Amino acid sequence: MLKNYFRTALRNLRNNKGFSLINIIGLALGLACSLLILLWVQDERRMDAFHANGKSLFYVYERAILGGKTEAFYWTQGPLAQQLKKEFPEIRQATPFSWSGVNTFSVGDKAIKEDGISADSDFFTMFSYPMLEGNAKDALGSPVSISISHKMANDFFGSPAAAIGKPLRYENNKDFTVTAVFEDLPSNASEKFNFVINWTAYVQDNAWAKDWNSTDPRTCILLRPDADPVKVEKKIAHYLNKFSTELKDGIPTLALQRFDQRYLYSDFKNGVPAGGRIQYVRLFSLVALFILLIACINFMNLTTARSVKRSKEIGIRKVVGAFRGLLIRQFIGEAVGLTLLSTLLALFLVSLVLPLFNQLTGKAILLPYNHFAFWMSIAALTFFTGIFSGSYPAFFLSALNPVTVFKGTWRPGSGSALFRKGLVVFQFVLSIVLIISTILITRQVRFMQTANLGYDRENLLYIPIEGELGSKLDVFMTSAAQLPGITGLSQLSENPTEMNNGTLSFSWTGKDPNQRIRFIQDAIGPDFMKTMKLQLVAGRDFSAAYPSDSLGCILNETAIATIGYKDPIGRPVYFGHTQAHIVGIVKDFHFRSLHDPIQPLILHTGKKDNFSTILVRTQAGKTRLALAGLQGLCHSLNPKFPFSYKFSDQEYASLYKSEEVTGRLATVFAVLAILISCLGLLGLSIFTAEQRIKEIGIRKVLGAGVPSLFGLLSKEFIGLVGLSFAIAVPLGWGAMHQWLQNFAYRTDIPWWTFGISGLLAMLIALATVCFQAIRAARCNPIKVLRSE
Repeated sequence: MLKNYFRTALRNLRNNKGFSLINIIGLALGLACSLLILLWVQDERRMDAFHANGKSLFYVYERAILGGKTEAFYWTQGPLAQQLKKEFPEIRQATPFSWSGVNTFSVGDKAIKEDGISADSDFFTMFSYPMLEGNAKDALGSPVSISISHKMANDFFGSPAAAIGKPLRYENNKDFTVTAVFEDLPSNASEKFNFVINWTAYVQDNAWAKDWNSTDPRTCILLRPDADPVKVEKKIAHYLNKFSTELKDGIPTLALQRFDQRYLYSDFKNGVPAGGRIQYVRLFSLVALFILLIACINFMNLTTARSVKRSKEIGIRKVVGAFRGLLIRQFIGEAVGLTLLSTLLALFLVSLVLPLFNQLTGKAILLPYNHFAFWMSIAALTFFTGIFSGSYPAFFLSALNPVTVFKGTWRPGSGSALFRKGLVVFQFVLSIVLIISTILITRQVRFMQTANLGYDRENLLYIPIEGELGSKLDVFMTSAAQLPGITGLSQLSENPTEMNNGTLSFSWTGKDPNQRIRFIQDAIGPDFMKTMKLQLVAGRDFSAAYPSDSLGCILNETAIATIGYKDPIGRPVYFGHTQAHIVGIVKDFHFRSLHDPIQPLILHTGKKDNFSTILVRTQAGKTRLALAGLQGLCHSLNPKFPFSYKFSDQEYASLYKSEEVTGRLATVFAVLAILISCLGLLGLSIFTAEQRIKEIGIRKVLGAGVPSLFGLLSKEFIGLVGLSFAIAVPLGWGAMHQWLQNFAYRTDIPWWTFGISGLLAMLIALATVCFQAIRAARCNPIKVLRSE
C-alpha cells in the first residue's frame, strides 16, 4: 500500500513538473525566510543567557518621581552593592560595575587601546566568564589586580599563560598586575569588554563613587537559590530612604530585573521595563509566521486548483474500497513529502545566504547541525508545515463523489473557488502590509539619519583628552588652530551624542521646592557655539571679556520653558547653594537619540580637568589633511598614546543601528514575501488559463484580440489585489502608527505610502500573470478547439 502511494506521489511530481516546482520552490523560500528569522530571534533571546547563575542574577535599578512622572534608570550609587549584600541575607553576592571606556594600556613600546569595566571582587564568581589562567575568586583581589581577555593577553604577551603576574601600564599613570585571563566573551554576550580592573582602584580615581549623593555605576546582585526575587524586591524597595541621596525628594525606590532580560527589555514605562529590542523580536517573529503562512497558502491554492486533474484517480480509489480517512492520510503524506523536499532545499539556501545575513545583521549565527534539538525542531517544522499546508487539499479531494467524477459532470464548486480567492487575498494583505511597513521603517530611518539636529555634524570630529594632552591642552589648542584644514576648535565634557551628566540640584527663583526635574549639564570651552554651529536665540556666547562668565550659564529653549522665566537673560539660577546667572539661550539641539525628547540643558564654562573631548571642525574636502596634522601634533605632545578620533556623523549613525538593521531586514523579507506570493499567483494564472483554454479559442475565432483576452484573464486577479489593498491599508497604518510611538521625533505617515504600496502590489501581480495571459491569448484556436 505504502509503496503504491509512494509511486503515485512520484508520478504526480513527474506529470506536473511545473506546478510541483512552483510548490517546492515557494515553500522552500518561505521555510528559508522563516528559518533565518527564527535563528535571529533565537540569537536575540539567548543574549546573556549563558551564565550558570542566570536565574538568580539581577540588576538593581532605581525608580523616582521626576517632573511629575515615574522614571527609572540603571545607574545607582557606588556603595549600594556592598551595603545590600551586608544587610540582606538573601543576597549571596553583589558588585557595582562601571564602564571605564576605551583606555590605553602599554607594555614597553607597545600601546593598545582596549575597552573594559571596573568591578568588585565578587564579579567573576557571580558571572560565568571562563578563566583560562588564574581563578575567579582571586581575579580582582587587590587594588592593583587586573583581569584581561584572551585576545588582550595574546596582543601584549603572546599567550594567556605568559600574561599572569606581568605588569600592565594603565593610561601611562598607574601599573596593574595581571592576575587572571578570561576567555573572549561569547557572541551572545550583549556587552563586550577586554579587561576588568578592581573597584577599589576605580574609586581611588573617582572619589565621587563613594558618595551616596552621586549615581553612575550599575549594581548587580546574586540571590541565594532559595530566595524569592519578588520578596527580595519588596524588602529592598525603600532601602535608599536610609541615606541622603540626590533623589531623596523624588521618593526613590529600588527594583530588580533579571540580568538576561535587560538586553530585550531596556526601555521603561512608568518605572517598569516594558519594551526595547523585544519589540523587534516580536515584529520579526510575526514576519516569519506571515511568510510561512504565505508559502503554505500557495501550496493549498495550487493543490486545490489542480484537483480536477486527480479527480478520476480519487474516484477509482474510492470504487475499489479506499475510505476517506485513508485518502486524507495519502494526500497529507504527499504534502509532508513535498515539504520535506522544500525543507532540504531551504536548509541549502540558508547555508548559502547565512554569511550575507550575518553581515546584514551584525551577528555571528551558525546553523547548529551538530545539535539534536535543531534537527528535532526542523522535523517538527516540516511535519506541522506539511500537515497545515496539505490539510485543506486533503479534505477537499477526499470528499469527491466518484459517481459525478465518472459521469464527467464534476467541476470544482464555487466554494473551493471562493476559498482559493480568499487565500490569495490573505496572501496579498500580508504582502502589502509588509510593503507599507518597509516603506515607513525606511522613511523613519532616513528621517533620523538626515534630521536637522540643530548643529552641523558634517566635518566634525572628536578627539579624546588623555595622557599628557590634558596638561598641554592650551598648547594643543593654539597649535591645532594653525594647522591647515581646521576651521574650529573647542572642548566639551562629553561627546555631543552622549551628553547625559544629569543634576537634580539646579533651581531658580520661584521654583516649587517639591518639584524634581533632571537637567543635563556640561562644561564647554571657548568657541563651542561656533565650532558646533549652534544658534543663539537670545543673549550671547561666553567671552573672555566678561570675567563674570565663570558663574554664567547658557540654557537651551527647553530649559527656559521649564523654569518659566519671561526675560531670562541676566536672571539668577542656582547650582545647589551656588548662584549663577543666565548669559544666553541656545536653540534646542539634539544631544541624544531621537527616541528621547530634548531635555533641559545647562552649558557652563569649564576648567581643563572638566573636559574629556576636543571638538574639531574641519574644512570640507580637507579632512584627511587636517587629520594628518592632528596626528603629528598629538604624537609630539602625547607620545605614549596612539592617536584616536571619532567622526560626529558616524557616532550619530551608531545610535540607530537597531533601526537600520530592522529596515534592511524588513526590505529583504518584504521582497521575498511578494516573490512567494507571486509564485502562487503564477501557478493560479496557469491553471486559470488551462481551464478556460477552449473559451479563449472560441473568443479568438469570433475576433477577440490579445488585449481583450489579456484583460479577461487578468481582471479577476486585479480585483483580488484591490480587495487586499483595501484590507491592508488600515492594518498597515495601525501597525506602523504603533511602532512610530517609540520615537519622540518621528516621520509622518503620508497618503502616498499606501498609494505606492497598492500600485506596487498591482504591478507585480499584473507582471506575474502577464506572460501566461498573453501566451494563452496568442494560442492557435484551431489546435485548441480540436483538442479533447
